[in-house]
Amino acid sequence: MSGEPIPAVKLTGITKRFGDVVAVDDIGLEIADGEFFALLGPSGCGKTTTLRMIAGLEFPTEGSLKIFGNEAGTLPANKRPVNTVFQDYALFPHMTVEANVAFGLKMQRVPKNEIASRVQEAIGLVRLEGMGQRRSQQLSGGQRQRVALARALVNRPKVLLLDEPLGALDLKLRQEMQSELKALQREVGITFVFVTHDQEEALTMADRIGVMNQGELLQVGSPAEIYEHPVNRFVANFIGQTNLLDASVVSNDKVCLANGEHIPGHCDLPVGTRVAVCLRPERAEMYPPAKVPDGQRSVTGRLESVTYLGNALVYTVVLDWARLEVRRENQPGGYRPHVGEEVAVSWTDKAISVVRA
Repeated sequence: MSGEPIPAVKLTGITKRFGDVVAVDDIGLEIADGEFFALLGPSGCGKTTTLRMIAGLEFPTEGSLKIFGNEAGTLPANKRPVNTVFQDYALFPHMTVEANVAFGLKMQRVPKNEIASRVQEAIGLVRLEGMGQRRSQQLSGGQRQRVALARALVNRPKVLLLDEPLGALDLKLRQEMQSELKALQREVGITFVFVTHDQEEALTMADRIGVMNQGELLQVGSPAEIYEHPVNRFVANFIGQTNLLDASVVSNDKVCLANGEHIPGHCDLPVGTRVAVCLRPERAEMYPPAKVPDGQRSVTGRLESVTYLGNALVYTVVLDWARLEVRRENQPGGYRPHVGEEVAVSWTDKAISVVRA
């Protein structure tokens, strides 16, 4: 339809084979201009191969790959309006920060005065003012990551591709860089495509997430959509912590748990289909068996362990047919059962979702 915005990246039927191995299997995906999009999945799922195809470092075996409406699947990397930031930074150790950032512009024979102004602009964007004459060995991991970002941004790409760029950083610095990277993306306004296997990283930073496994794109949606309404057992289990209770479909609004109990649960699959009931630990409640509030569903089991997390406690409850976790804020007072006690794990109908097994 005329007037609709052109996607920054559009993949149609993209497949990549390495010999007999199908690394990416018939992917269809649109990424909007100005979007922070995360490709999320375990190692070997195809997410980095997908990113490398967008970058021009690999070429699709089948399908169409367009960047801002122009077919790019057969173009070399230097002919695409994209730049890539890698996990290992790939900086030149013998060069200064300024020389590293300027390298791509020099290869393009950009005039010297323009190079100087663009390099300073890029260094300012990543908050490295005053460090232009330092060499990479003199920088911390976070600072080297900023140099890599500045070197990519100085070329003014339309799409910035990031391949697990925070993976080499320690936890605290990685969390700081997550916030900075998201703020930087808002400031420059260009499309970021970010590959990660870290669920929290994707949930924290992305406008939308694409979850991959075994070469397939399983679900695309906002962080809230994917967390609240996963399409199948893999996505539910991969995104955050969850309890998955085996069940089967009784009707479009009822399922039967493995213990034979029928509970409300919306599902459009055929009667008898095996499914799983997804209950997040923070949405489960725990009470003495005789004190479950009216209007809640519950199952009874034995408290196996309590894990202290500082701001929260995680209770593991074992049933005859399942194992459940309940996460509760660590606050004074309230119900504190001891290991070995019989407890009831309960939930409201709105707290669960039914997913394909």
